[in-house]
Amino acid sequence: MRESIQILMTGAGAPGAPGILHCLKQDPGLKIIVADADPMATGKFLADEFVQIPVASDPGFVQELLRICRDKNISLILPLVTKELFLFSACREQFELIGTKILVSSKEAIEISNNKSNCYRLLQSNGVRLPGFHVVKNLEAFIHAAFELGHPGKSFCFKPSVSNGSRGVRIVSDSLDEHHQLFNEKPYNLHITYAHALHILSGKPFPELLVSEYLPGEEYSVDCVADKGQTIIAVPRSRKKMINGISVQGSFVKDDVIIEQCRQIISILGLHGNIGIQLKRSVEGEPLLLEINPRVQGTIVSALGAGINLPLLAVKMELGEKILPGDLDVKWGTSFSRYWTEVYY
Repeated sequence: MRESIQILMTGAGAPGAPGILHCLKQDPGLKIIVADADPMATGKFLADEFVQIPVASDPGFVQELLRICRDKNISLILPLVTKELFLFSACREQFELIGTKILVSSKEAIEISNNKSNCYRLLQSNGVRLPGFHVVKNLEAFIHAAFELGHPGKSFCFKPSVSNGSRGVRIVSDSLDEHHQLFNEKPYNLHITYAHALHILSGKPFPELLVSEYLPGEEYSVDCVADKGQTIIAVPRSRKKMINGISVQGSFVKDDVIIEQCRQIISILGLHGNIGIQLKRSVEGEPLLLEINPRVQGTIVSALGAGINLPLLAVKMELGEKILPGDLDVKWGTSFSRYWTEVYY
């Protein structure tokens, strides 16, 4: 049996942190230290130890993390926060000099994945099937993109080229009943009318947008483990119900077309570690890419019910430990439902 290994997981206050900690704690040989800028982050009460760290934009972020890793003999960092990924990747060598590995893709892969427009362009040039899309920087280009995508007869979507957590994402549809939406639906809603979108975009300058075809079919989130562009495993799950953009119900689906599409994307981008890929079916039923998360996804814990521990699998891979055939067995067809719980302190 190996000696206890110290792991540092950042983003202890992230919605998915408790589930990811649950996955990691399946290995009693890991000592899990969590970190967050919030001194009362939920993960603090679920891990072996907690450290408070600066936010990623703080000039002292990297030096403080290096100090923590030296003092606590950290073997591996598992970052959950999108804004930390590029920093960690760019400074990977500094951490390796003190014996700390970081479970993160290359800075080039992160940079292209986090810019949705540039990512779509690269994947399209490499033969990946994508929804129809346009990249726009002003209102005139937005109006042209809407026309090219079939508006007003067809709905379409837009999102900032660089954003995370569904910020700035909207589905434009002129069949939307805003009165019904106001009085019968909860405030979190992605739908907006074309007139309302134009009103907002004409009021102030806006960031570069990816304007794309609306995909009306079933949505999937695929949790992957990749080794420098080579897919170790890709596990698709349907997103049957979501709350604030987070999956709370779904089923694990062995869809070879989706799995192969994810392998192709991971290879082209050279992604590494835990990777999330989201797809949705078109009118014709073809699964097409929505976006890529070059990090562990919050609902990854649900795969435990299907017999596979994806965060722990990535940790074993990064530490150079042997992955057994049984580690990759998925109980396809398993369904899950998630719910809130509490910690007390």
